[in-house]
Amino acid sequence: MLMRNIAIYGKGGIGKSTTTQNIVAGLVEMGRKVMVVGCDSKADSTRLLLGGLHQKNVLDTLRREEDLNLEDLCKQGWGKTLCVESGGPEPGVGCVGRGILTSIGLLEQLGAYEEEIQLDYTFYDGLGNVVCGGFFMPIREGKAQEVYVVTSGEIMAMYATNNICRGIEKYARIGTVRLGGLICNSRNVDREEELIDALAEELGTQRIYSIPRHNIVQQAEFYRQTVIEYADDCEQAEHYRNLAKTIDRNKNFVVPKPMSNQQLEKLLMKFELFR
Repeated sequence: MLMRNIAIYGKGGIGKSTTTQNIVAGLVEMGRKVMVVGCDSKADSTRLLLGGLHQKNVLDTLRREEDLNLEDLCKQGWGKTLCVESGGPEPGVGCVGRGILTSIGLLEQLGAYEEEIQLDYTFYDGLGNVVCGGFFMPIREGKAQEVYVVTSGEIMAMYATNNICRGIEKYARIGTVRLGGLICNSRNVDREEELIDALAEELGTQRIYSIPRHNIVQQAEFYRQTVIEYADDCEQAEHYRNLAKTIDRNKNFVVPKPMSNQQLEKLLMKFELFR
């Protein structure tokens, strides 16, 4: 099995990092070896896999140490996942894209992507908002070939999804990146799945799975665990397992067809969301 490189994007606060780590837990249960690269300066993309914020990020490590090996950047998490946090500049200073680019370059230099590591997946947990070129660094650098967008039936989440698809379309013209689908992280919005199915159809993709809203997700986060680790026999854990299996089997990858804001508003009006 060739290593698959996946970037997970979505609006800030949509539950992207939580969804990513629970997908990874599901893949680990299937026997897959996975590395997670956090691309946010908050360095919280691996918190649930590590049982807390114990990770030294790449930029901080570089500031303090000179001779580095892979173990200095990767910490082993739940299920023997490899966890990396890129880090970033202080708030208001510099661009977070530098941390992502530096991390990718160092991981490559230190052999993280070599065959002997035997990774099945690398996940890049993207930034929460489309703010600059650094947002798309994993796909700009050709490291992520598959993208999944975490969204909901909330209006701003759908606007963000469409904006993200604009970026994917741009880089798809000059590279191999493709959209694998939309993941609904439910907010219990009226007609939510219908709405996301309509959005997916316009974008030329699929709603790959819907994760229902449940308080056990927040409970697991409080105890710094994925749902699969915290309550492995609950229904919500089964949803994350099913999502992991769906991604593992997915063959439907497309260049998205993003809409103009006017077209998106017209779509939303069909569902009477602006009334």
